[in-house]
Amino acid sequence: MPLLQVRDCPEDLYKKISYFAKKQNRTIAQQIVSLLEKGLQIDQPNVERRNALLEKIHGREAKKEVNTIDDVALIREDRDR
Repeated sequence: MPLLQVRDCPEDLYKKISYFAKKQNRTIAQQIVSLLEKGLQIDQPNVERRNALLEKIHGREAKKEVNTIDDVALIREDRDR
């Protein structure tokens, strides 16, 4: 597992992280990982995020113009370039 080291962390920030780590029965390292996941919005497992994204995509409706596009004409145009 990769190692992450942070230098010159402000003392008040370190104290807050330490406080919340103790409150949630975590080590400081576990708390930092949890905070990073939440900050990067990856606190959901991959499968859940993927399913949520697929639901969002399936919920969209295609514009009418999309259905009138001729796929063959687009491919031919691309090949002719």
